[in-house]
Amino acid sequence: MERLNQKTKMTASIIACIALVVLLVLSYTNTGTTSMLRSVLQLGSIYALAAASMNLLNGFTGLFSLGHAGFMAIGAYTYAVLTIPVNKKANVYYLYGVADSLANVALPNWLGLIIGGIAAAIIAALIGAAVLRLKSDYFAIATLGLAEIVRICVASSPMARITNGSLGLKNIPGFTNIGFIPAYFVPFIVVAICLVIMFLLINCSYGRAFKAIREDEIAAEAMGINLARHKQMSFIISSFFAGIAGALLAMFLGAIQSTTFPLMLTYNILLIVVIGGMGSLSGSIISAFLVIAAKEWWLRFLDVEQYIGDWQVPLLRTGFRMVVFSVILMVVVLFWRQGIMGQKEFSWDGVYNFFRRLKTKFRGKNTKAAAEGGNANE
Repeated sequence: MERLNQKTKMTASIIACIALVVLLVLSYTNTGTTSMLRSVLQLGSIYALAAASMNLLNGFTGLFSLGHAGFMAIGAYTYAVLTIPVNKKANVYYLYGVADSLANVALPNWLGLIIGGIAAAIIAALIGAAVLRLKSDYFAIATLGLAEIVRICVASSPMARITNGSLGLKNIPGFTNIGFIPAYFVPFIVVAICLVIMFLLINCSYGRAFKAIREDEIAAEAMGINLARHKQMSFIISSFFAGIAGALLAMFLGAIQSTTFPLMLTYNILLIVVIGGMGSLSGSIISAFLVIAAKEWWLRFLDVEQYIGDWQVPLLRTGFRMVVFSVILMVVVLFWRQGIMGQKEFSWDGVYNFFRRLKTKFRGKNTKAAAEGGNANE
């Protein structure tokens, strides 16, 4: 594997950053023609954070969790309950009324966002001591049950004066300007900060301990790694970022209810993780944008009924895009069983060698074809 020099890598990184900034600025300024692009980019960034947080637990630590929707719901509801403006609470809690302790509470968005992540982390810490004793499928089933318990609790009558029961919460404050930075860029900034923290974590001693546990728990314990402490740490950190992702989703949607966080949400995030590569944060990021763009944008034309004269083109109707999307996923899984990135992270060396291999393979085919053509002429 050939390596590029540092100057070339720095130049490529600068060009990539400029291209990314230009894309975001263009999507922000051309509001009339790129509204779908704006939504895809914002939603893709939120799902990228959710997938990266799941990958931290499933891919790097080897703990197969299915409770991500529950932790996202905790973060979203915590943020919403604490940030809804006081003058709008009467319109939100019009049926059950609002709890006295929350009637005059309206925290700043950034504080509600952080508390949403902390609330998810606290719940993870409380239940972690019990569920982390389970292994393999049993741990997955326990976390799956936890997500369903959370969904049922937020919709239940005893919680109605806090979560508004099955009616859900609306008038949730969205993204707001940060100084001279427009509100549109806020989710990208928050997600970027969280992802940088996760990258730093993965590349420090704790991240290496997580990977050791994933590869072989017995060997990791023999090397002096405290399995219980590191598993709980991974579970709590993953839940914290899942709570942040849930709060961002609440800001994006502006209204939430228990059905916003079904079990299918966990499966969708797991799908992103698998396509990107279990054990690759950059794979999760790339996969999140590809999956969201395919589901919400590129395949939308398949849901529109098309006619040629009076004859309707078969299959092109509502829901058909999900059929095509499922077929594409099957093809991806068949040809890239380790995901887009596998367990590797994005690097310019990898990009260079990938195109170099393609060039060598293409040149080899041309040489072989030319040789066979010469032999035929002889």
